[in-house]
Amino acid sequence: MPKGAGTTSYPLFLFAGMLPWLLFSETTQRSASSLTEHANLITKTVFPSEIIPVSVFLSSVVSHLLALALMVVAAGVMLNQISIFLLVLPFYILVIGLFAVGVGWIVASLQVFLRDTAQLVTVILTLWFWTTPIFVTDDSFRGWSRYLLLANPIGYAVRSYRAVLLTSSLPDLRDFAIITAYGVTAFVVGGLFFRQMKRGFADVL
Repeated sequence: MPKGAGTTSYPLFLFAGMLPWLLFSETTQRSASSLTEHANLITKTVFPSEIIPVSVFLSSVVSHLLALALMVVAAGVMLNQISIFLLVLPFYILVIGLFAVGVGWIVASLQVFLRDTAQLVTVILTLWFWTTPIFVTDDSFRGWSRYLLLANPIGYAVRSYRAVLLTSSLPDLRDFAIITAYGVTAFVVGGLFFRQMKRGFADVL
């Protein structure tokens, strides 16, 4: 493990990095097909279809919190520490949710008209996963790949989760500001895109 990782246990290092990624990827992937799976609600009832990707995120949060609880227990046993800065993680969950729901609205809208969108999202998320410092540290990204890291909002969340869970330190506020900017932007853009596209949902579904 690199110096400053907060642990010599690679499984803990890996688990801490996987937590924010799984919250984002599960929400995005399930959102992609959520509208077509609930077509009856959209076509036969007066139903705010925007709620569907949001409900996907909320259900993902439940499994995320269970996994987070396991991580806290593991850190308490193996590292003999439980950080007071766990109190900041709900704010990260919120901004990851804004980002995931925004992206989810976009891909869910596209899936209604382009039925291969969900498969494409799976491929993109796979590539995205390998440009996120989960199995490796930030220092492993060198040269041109460094720009991929800087442009990856989930990378900032991964670093922040590890700071809290492994080193019991306050995450970098700059990282939080960056991921918040990504989250709010994605939420607004995704919401506007969804509103524009939903006019044709009933006809296509």
